[in-house]
Amino acid sequence: MAEGERPIAGSPGQASVELVAGLPALLLAGLIALQLFATGYALSLADGAAESGALALAAGRSGEPAARRALPGWSRDRAAVAIEGGLVTVRLRPPSPIPWLAERLEVSSSAWARRPE
Repeated sequence: MAEGERPIAGSPGQASVELVAGLPALLLAGLIALQLFATGYALSLADGAAESGALALAAGRSGEPAARRALPGWSRDRAAVAIEGGLVTVRLRPPSPIPWLAERLEVSSSAWARRPE
């Protein structure tokens, strides 16, 4: 390269610096996307469990065990089931690598069924 000329593609190592600077932002965006996916999945599970509990009540059986059986094994310890009359409410904490975040993102779903007389 002649004296006074500048490189066309930029300084050597610039791409490495940009990668190192951008990687944390990319990882954070991925973590947020996965957490939103896990929260949506937990809501879907809570919906199914609440409906299962309400159907059990309508059939004259206990709703809480039915709601808990409708959940996969990993989520049973993260769930709370409440029954008032014919209303079954399931609260579920989604999986999260950050425990306090899972508590703040807790989802809830309810289903109602008329109890047999």
